[in-house]
Amino acid sequence: MLIVKSKYKIAKRLGAGVFEQTQTQKFALSEARAKARVRGRRGGSDYGRQLLEKQRVRFTYGLSERQLSNYVRAAMHAKNPAEALHKALELRADNAIYRAGLAPTRRAGRQAVSHGHITVNGRRITAPSYALRAGDTIAVRDTSRTSPLFAGLAEKAPEERRSVPKWLETDLDLLNVTVAAEPAYRSAEAGLDYATVFEFYSR
Repeated sequence: MLIVKSKYKIAKRLGAGVFEQTQTQKFALSEARAKARVRGRRGGSDYGRQLLEKQRVRFTYGLSERQLSNYVRAAMHAKNPAEALHKALELRADNAIYRAGLAPTRRAGRQAVSHGHITVNGRRITAPSYALRAGDTIAVRDTSRTSPLFAGLAEKAPEERRSVPKWLETDLDLLNVTVAAEPAYRSAEAGLDYATVFEFYSR
């Protein structure tokens, strides 16, 4: 229960999008009331703005400080740093499993991978940070298909299923996913300001 409460506290500071559990109408109304109370106050410093956005990215993808720093440093050398960072984060195995609907949250996706329930191209992986590529096939291991983690996924009605991004092709009957393409980066859809994150790490 304490973990849930702490997530709501973090989400009030960083925004509802950082956790799947806080993406509800009830939380949105609570957040709107809180913003109304502080409307008119002066904005924070540039550093505060950068720190907030960095934390928003970190909690959204469930990364440690060191992990995010490594992703950002690598992306800085790319022609389009924001696009490179977005692709690196989206192509993590735990995120792809969540995006594809094989796990209800990214945290559940991390657990599924770390507990050995997932294969990539027929080989078992245990690193949630495993970097996927276009053409890879993700699947639930045969011995894990009866696990409560995946029970009932195939029986879900279409309206109950999460919208899957176009770069993934999901077959819930077979419990496998194909990475059809690299995820496209569109700043408006991503909902995260990567440029501000780069500013933070460039200080």
